[in-house]
Amino acid sequence: MPGRSKHSAPARRWLPRLGAVAVLLLPVAAGADDASATRRVEGYLGQLTTVRAQFRQDLVDADGKLIEHSEGRMSLARPGRFRWDYDKPASLIVSDGKTLWLYDPELEQVTVRRLTDALNQTPAMLLAGTGAVHEGYAVRDGGEREGLSWVLLTPRQAASDFSELKLGFAGSELRRMDFRSKLNQVTRITLERVEKNVKLDASLFTFTPPPGVDVVGAAAPAAP
Repeated sequence: MPGRSKHSAPARRWLPRLGAVAVLLLPVAAGADDASATRRVEGYLGQLTTVRAQFRQDLVDADGKLIEHSEGRMSLARPGRFRWDYDKPASLIVSDGKTLWLYDPELEQVTVRRLTDALNQTPAMLLAGTGAVHEGYAVRDGGEREGLSWVLLTPRQAASDFSELKLGFAGSELRRMDFRSKLNQVTRITLERVEKNVKLDASLFTFTPPPGVDVVGAAAPAAP
């Protein structure tokens, strides 16, 4: 395709998308800065083993102008396994808990990374089952807005690519995830038709590159 290289994945697309896929992987925290806000996050994550949902994602600039809109379906099995299918523009993010595959059909390219390496590049997320929210983020009540109760997470490390992460709850259920970048762009994720703790086929979290596509990177080594 003119003007686009098959050998470099579109970073502006993958960064907000990687930020989205792992919010539900946040580990349960105790003793965070705001006890009420922590209990809300803890109450949701503490009883979550799997989730599948449809989602809408908007990326807006500092003036609130829409940059990109996408929709799709997500499936997640804690810890560490997830699948996000994006429509228009089509792309796929899959993790089996060790390896992360980023598939761009338009570029006919698959980028393969070790999961820990990929997540380390998007500080808006913590690895499933490791660390604690309060170690990486200041946690506080974000008030009521748009019919949701919000929890605000602010990274403690200045090196983070994101300046804040907001989780919007309807009662005890997570419905929105908003990421604000240091460029003041906001990625907004709305979850719909959410099903929790349902049986998910293990094949959802594996990926084999289609014949003929470029494969960049390498999978995580198998456990001995």
